[in-house]
Amino acid sequence: MTFLTIFLITIFMLAFVFAGIGVKILLKKNGKFAGTCASQSPFLNEEGKACGICGATAEEKCKNEEA
Repeated sequence: MTFLTIFLITIFMLAFVFAGIGVKILLKKNGKFAGTCASQSPFLNEEGKACGICGATAEEKCKNEEA
């Protein structure tokens, strides 16, 4: 494969991913992603610290999410 072929495939894949994210934002209510608090993920928060954005701990519900 030539450099140009790999480059074009890469650009196409990136465009596809960005288009997919754009469609997800358009279809989601209020354009918000659910579960964005790092405190809710045991992989991102191994030490049990509070979220840097909303202050919620792993036991609490994210304060940025609407009920």
